[in-house]
Order: sequence, then structure tokens, then C-alpha cells
Amino acid sequence: MKIAVIGAGSWGTALAQVLATNGANVGLWARKPEVVKAINAEHRNTRYFPDEELSAGIVATTSYRDTLLRARGVLVVTPSHLLRGVGRALADVVDAEMPVLICSKGAEADTGLLPVAVMEQELGNRDRIAVLSGPNHAEEVIKGQPSASVVACSSPETAVFFRDALANDTFRAYTSDDTVGVELCAAFKNVIAIAVGVSYGLGFGDNTAAMLITRGLAEMSRMVVACGGEALTCMGLAGAGDMVVTCMSRHSRNRRFGEEYVVRGRTLADFEADNHMVVEGALACKTLDVLAREHGVDLPITDTVRAIVWEGADPREAALLLGDRPLTTEFYGL
Repeated sequence: MKIAVIGAGSWGTALAQVLATNGANVGLWARKPEVVKAINAEHRNTRYFPDEELSAGIVATTSYRDTLLRARGVLVVTPSHLLRGVGRALADVVDAEMPVLICSKGAEADTGLLPVAVMEQELGNRDRIAVLSGPNHAEEVIKGQPSASVVACSSPETAVFFRDALANDTFRAYTSDDTVGVELCAAFKNVIAIAVGVSYGLGFGDNTAAMLITRGLAEMSRMVVACGGEALTCMGLAGAGDMVVTCMSRHSRNRRFGEEYVVRGRTLADFEADNHMVVEGALACKTLDVLAREHGVDLPITDTVRAIVWEGADPREAALLLGDRPLTTEFYGL
């Protein structure tokens, strides 16, 4: 069986390796011809994983049509702000039943639409569109270190299709029907990771990090419930699991951005130029505000991160203002 993967960044490459290890033929779409050449000739993505040998079952190309030729399903692994454009391009080359698994994290700017809704507008047939999220750093997944993720979809058949394609002895996959909850958890955890990074960069300790993670989960839960998702999803792999690993791991680009760039006065453009990666949390703290205003949900940590990253607020002063908020019950608004 052939599976297509759109996006040859670190996560797309790692997922392609998982699929190929499971016996699939993988068509991997990459934007840069030099990445295609290295993967096909040397079986390496020299931009992200120069030391990892990729399966010979992965064939890269810059053509959507070639990537999807005879594929039974497709994984979209591109930054969230590119998702609508990718969906529009795929509409010309996939049929109405092709299962699609979105691995992007974040809401759309201006509209606040979540990834499944964006892709549904471009491709139709919501039941064939699923979303993947969980505590997964590509650097560990590609090495075969034990990991787990959740596939959420309104259709159990679609969720099981992608679960079975991805699951193996070291990559466990679970299913869910709460696409909204999984998508919002995926967006929120990146925002909170920036906050945790900033706190460490300011010299605060693990107590502060634990406070931000826990209050971040409460913030996440309020938004999930307001948007029609399930609060319990926030305690699963896509919620608490991904929140912990993204906030605490040395692999986390969002934490690193907060700790090593924001606190030192360096910009989002500096990070992306240095690391060739998008800081999804920096975008999500703006796009989540669209949903917060629409549903009347209080997001103090998200608001603080947005003020620091986009509005020039001083990190230490913003932290003090966050700490001055009125005390209340722990689980209000749920």
C-alpha cells in the first residue's frame, strides 16, 4: 500500500519513516529539489536528520501528482498557515474518498477555523479528514523510541485506517472522535511552551513551569468545552501528554524560542532563520484570540504570550501582571 506524505520537514520525515517501517511505500513531497535529491540518492534528509538513514521505501518528489499517484491515503505535515493552500492544491489531484490525516497544529489566522474545518472547505467530505496529535518529538520518533499519538476523526473507519497504518511496536496510535478537542490541545500546548520557556529564561524554576503547565491545561479545557469538545481530551495524549513534553523537552522549538530568543530580545524571524522551523505557538497565540473573543473565553496565559511576542511587552513585567490576577477557584468555567 502506498501512503503519501505532504511535507518533508522533521515531523513529515519521521512519519514517513514510521509508515515505511510498517511496510508502506511512501511518496514524500518536498518543496526543495535538493531535499528530494538527498532523500532519493542518499536516503537521508540532510536538512533535519543528516545522521539517520531513511527507508528505501520512501521516494521524494516536488510534484503533488507524483506523490499521490496510486496512494491510498495522505498525511499533510505542513505548517498550519499553509494548510488552506495545500488543501486547494490537493483538490486537483485527490478523489472525494481519499483519507486525509492532518498533522498541522493551530487555528487559521483571521477565521479561527481549526485544521479539519479548513481542509473540509477545500476538499469536502469531513468523514475522510482526520487529525493526528500527541507527545511526539520527531527526533525521538525517527529513532524508534517508544511514543504514542491519537488519531481523531468523525468517522471511526478513517481513524482506524490511519491508526493501523502508523501503529507498530514503538509507535502506539489510539483513536478518538473529538477532533475539536484534539485540534485545540495541539494549538494550545505550543503557546504554553513559549510561556514556560520565557519563565526559565527569566530565571524562574520548575515550580513556575509546573504552575504554567497546570493553569495552561485549565485554560485549554475552558476553550475546548466552549468550542464543543470534551474536557477529558485535555487529560489525554493530545492534551496533558503533549503539553508536558512540549514544555519540558530539550527538543521543543516553542520552549527554546521563549527561553533563548524572546527573553534575549531576539525575534521570530531570527529563530526561523537559525532553525529552519516554524514556531507554531507564536502564530497560535494570535489565532486563538479569534476563538476566545467569539466564545467569550478568558485566556490569560495566551494573552500574555501574545503581548510579549507580538506587542513588545516586557517579559518580566508581563509575568508580574499575570501573577497579579485575582484569585479564584481552580476549575472555574468548566
